[in-house]
Amino acid sequence: MSRHSGAAVLTALIFGYAFLYAPIAVLIAYSFNDSRLVTVWGGFSLRWYAALFANDRMVEAAWLSLRIAAVSATFAVILGTAAAVALVRFGRFRGRSVFSAMLLAPLVIPEVVTGLALLLLFVWLQGVLGWPSRRGAVTIAIAHVILSVAYVTVVVRARLVRLDPDLERAATDLGARPFAAFRQVTLPLLVPALGAGWLLAFTLSLDDLVVASFVSGPGASTLPIVVFSSVRLGVTPEVNALATLLVAFVAMAIGCAGLLMRRRGCRIVKRLP
Repeated sequence: MSRHSGAAVLTALIFGYAFLYAPIAVLIAYSFNDSRLVTVWGGFSLRWYAALFANDRMVEAAWLSLRIAAVSATFAVILGTAAAVALVRFGRFRGRSVFSAMLLAPLVIPEVVTGLALLLLFVWLQGVLGWPSRRGAVTIAIAHVILSVAYVTVVVRARLVRLDPDLERAATDLGARPFAAFRQVTLPLLVPALGAGWLLAFTLSLDDLVVASFVSGPGASTLPIVVFSSVRLGVTPEVNALATLLVAFVAMAIGCAGLLMRRRGCRIVKRLP
């Protein structure tokens, strides 16, 4: 690659990242704006952060979204790991192609179709079984599990394919039962993939608006639904403050994860002869 082409690529990257992150920087700056108008600077102030925490509807929606995201991510990791093990370790079995296609379908099906299908499913179950009695946090969590299992399966399957199955076979040869060998040998090696899958499922649930709009009910509005309904008439400074807190939370989470991975890498290097 010549010097001119390298400079062109670097310039394109700078403009691309500026296009992505400059609006976020402006949003963060205007979250400290004293003016009620989001486009007019009225001086530095923290009034909109105080107003955000005093907004009971926004706070309740945030806690509901966090609870749903944590529960749905946990169940998605359990089901996704089981599906990945079945696809990798069970070889060819009857219905494997259909199972794989149905499992990965949420990756390509539009969320509008998924949300409408789940809404019809819950309405049918309510008419036949009487459950769910109403749509709320439970139906949203179930929908997010269905939506996230495919992503977790892809992540865990990619890690499982790269593991040496002879490690598990050696454990069984030494007397360990198959489940014990999986729990003591394979599962610790899958921890990075499980963590990545959980974080991915958690983010998908916390960010979802389309599917949650179909399967939610009165009194069960997640944070994206509340934010979307509030910005339909215009962006308010409270939304800027909320977005800033979310960016800070994500940055702290990434920093903590990087620090833990760095410490773990240092410990592994110290153990090497």
